Amino acid sequence: MDFTFTEEQQAAVEAARAIFSDVPPDGVPSPALTPGAVADDFDRPLWSRLAAADLLGLALAPEHGGAGLDTIALCLVLRESARVLARVPLLETSAVAMTVQRYADAHTAASLLPGVGRGELVLTAASNGRSGHDPAELAVTAHRDGSDGTGWTLDGLQSAVPWAHAADRIAVPAHTSEGHTVLALVPRTHPGLTLAEQYSTSGELLAELHLDSVRLTDDDVITADGAWEWLRGVLTTGTCALALGLGENVLTMTSRYTGKREQFGHPVATFQAVAVQAADRYIDLRAMEVTLWQAAWRISTGADGPLPPAADIAVAKIWASEGVRRVVQTAQHLHGGIGADTGHPLHRYHAWAKQLELALGPAPAHEEALGDLLAAHPLA
Repeated sequence: MDFTFTEEQQAAVEAARAIFSDVPPDGVPSPALTPGAVADDFDRPLWSRLAAADLLGLALAPEHGGAGLDTIALCLVLRESARVLARVPLLETSAVAMTVQRYADAHTAASLLPGVGRGELVLTAASNGRSGHDPAELAVTAHRDGSDGTGWTLDGLQSAVPWAHAADRIAVPAHTSEGHTVLALVPRTHPGLTLAEQYSTSGELLAELHLDSVRLTDDDVITADGAWEWLRGVLTTGTCALALGLGENVLTMTSRYTGKREQFGHPVATFQAVAVQAADRYIDLRAMEVTLWQAAWRISTGADGPLPPAADIAVAKIWASEGVRRVVQTAQHLHGGIGADTGHPLHRYHAWAKQLELALGPAPAHEEALGDLLAAHPLA
């Protein structure tokens, strides 16, 4: 397989590295020492720099002010952002914007997407459902309003929505009485929508969305088949990219520490037990990388395969969830006591890794989904 990236994709990586190079991973209070959220808002100055570098519209078409790149380019930038624990809704905003571009009508796309690239419009998605275990689209109901069948009314609850308190629009999947899934773009300050505070493992502010007879126009609801499934796939693949970038930086931190830390007059990195554990984690990261690019490539190109793209996405998330957990656990072990010290950044990476491991479903959930796909599409 050829994993060579295009010049445009490589340019996006270089721009991202330049912007993230001075972002401190401990720029907010430690989640271990903060009873509530580590901050009330995301990193707005960093968001402005990403907009100025044209990285917020990376995957949008030129007519909407974007660069016209793809999911692979987005994942490359997300990978860089996770190395420094960048506190920005880059994944959520980009994924929802790409879905609007692909599935919404031309009027809705033209009214929303130019503001995304300029950093003026922040988007997020409610992908957790009520508990994180049931399909998110079943947590909210949507039905037509009035005798003329125009407009929609939404009722239900979505939990653990990232960046919702700062977002301008929240993409909420909902099911109709006919069993169809729609994707509603709900303004954060819309009547009938209330947000309760929740907190992530990484200490970020989440929201529990309560929708009580939230009325929307047809322009605010995407009814095209596959919109929510595609959005969920991009979100899941982007989460894998975040896990990869985080894991790679953690392994680098571990290598540097064990190369300097001495016992019995020798760096601990020279001990066989340490080297073998680090080598195993390197293998995990390479498996995370190859499955990530396979999933991103299937999304970007729509290429046919023996299984639907959802299978590649499931495989990538299985490796990402299991791999990032093993990487941070080994790092904690090889760092010794300093790895748990709140003055050292490693514990922050561990908290973020746990959040990424469970986001969009842990490994067992995707193993079950993969099994269902294999049963429905038996391989010759």
